[in-house]
Amino acid sequence: MSSTVAPNEAPRIAIVGGGLAGLVLLLTLSKRGIPATLYEREADSNSRARLGGMLDLEWESGQRALRENGLEEAFKRHSRREAEELKLCGKAGVPLMHRKAEDHLGGDKSVGLEYERPEIDRRVLRQLLLDAVPQDAIKWGHAFVAGRALGGGQHELTFSNGLVTTTDFLVGADGAHSRVRPLVSPATPIYHDVTGAEISLAPEVAARPENRDISEAVGEGSCYAGENEKVLMFQRNGDGRIRAYAWHRGPLEWRLPEDPKEAKKALLEIYHDWAPWMRKFIELADEEAIYLRPLFYLPVGHRWPHTPGVTIVGDAAHLMSPFAGAGANLAMADALELGLVLADATHDGLGAEEREAAIAKWEEAMCARAEKVAARTKRNLESFMSPEAPKTIVESWKRALERFAAGAKAFSE
Repeated sequence: MSSTVAPNEAPRIAIVGGGLAGLVLLLTLSKRGIPATLYEREADSNSRARLGGMLDLEWESGQRALRENGLEEAFKRHSRREAEELKLCGKAGVPLMHRKAEDHLGGDKSVGLEYERPEIDRRVLRQLLLDAVPQDAIKWGHAFVAGRALGGGQHELTFSNGLVTTTDFLVGADGAHSRVRPLVSPATPIYHDVTGAEISLAPEVAARPENRDISEAVGEGSCYAGENEKVLMFQRNGDGRIRAYAWHRGPLEWRLPEDPKEAKKALLEIYHDWAPWMRKFIELADEEAIYLRPLFYLPVGHRWPHTPGVTIVGDAAHLMSPFAGAGANLAMADALELGLVLADATHDGLGAEEREAAIAKWEEAMCARAEKVAARTKRNLESFMSPEAPKTIVESWKRALERFAAGAKAFSE
């Protein structure tokens, strides 16, 4: 790691958004002695802490972002290789494909993490990152309102709490409905014509003996079911909570009733002929944790002409559905690589023009990588929502496993 750069020698870097991308960028810069300030709209680190399911981190993206910032051992302690178990079903809830965690590479448990995608709960990963960054670099309760170009790459930033500040370089890590994105691109999220809800079983409910049928059906990792243009995707979190995403074709105007009991009735009607254990899951769902989850994406191949002094990462740059498990990996890779570019430019004493050229080059590489994944993600969503599902789901996953096996073989040679 490089030595600290004197404040008068470093550009004023502002990061908007305290999700995985924003935190990885802040960590990457701070580890290399580059000061930056992260502005997050939430009141504190506990806000929305329990939201989010499992993430399977890849060696060359998500794991790399942790590895190159000194968090490899922490990831090993908190990730769960057993959670790589996967089941694919139709609405009857009977596995049509079952891949156990030990099935990787012929069941060789001695293989390293470079051949696997271990699962980690989003909340656990977020906490690892929060614990590793300078606490005084995060400004909680700062909802970004707008940015105004001042010339020379500088931007004036305005926040809802009244703060107005100026930055030399602005990074939008503020998600799907980014308020930084309009500074570089006119693109707006496109509705997938798929909507639904996130629901879950509280740990104590999932652990009850009378709910063993649900627990055994889900397994140690994930169970995905799709049929009749509807999907139920179950995940077991590390704290024992079982989370599910219930998606179906429908208009953006579709809403769940505000009363949680009525919301569950609405979901039970949608899944009226699905497996008893799936309907039981809906009936027992935590009434304090029911969330509307419509799906959006940015155009596949989204790019923009480089704008001096500002860029975007993660969902702000290449929003896609979760149907390839790629969003977090891409976001973390984006943030790591941008952080390295900014750190190298600062330590090498590059002028603003040279720094901007390096960032423009990085943007093109990021967009090219995201384009391939976004195309695959869109295909995966269609396989789940196809009238021919679950057949199309199994076929899609077999192709994905073949790609993964080929990649692992190439990596080892």
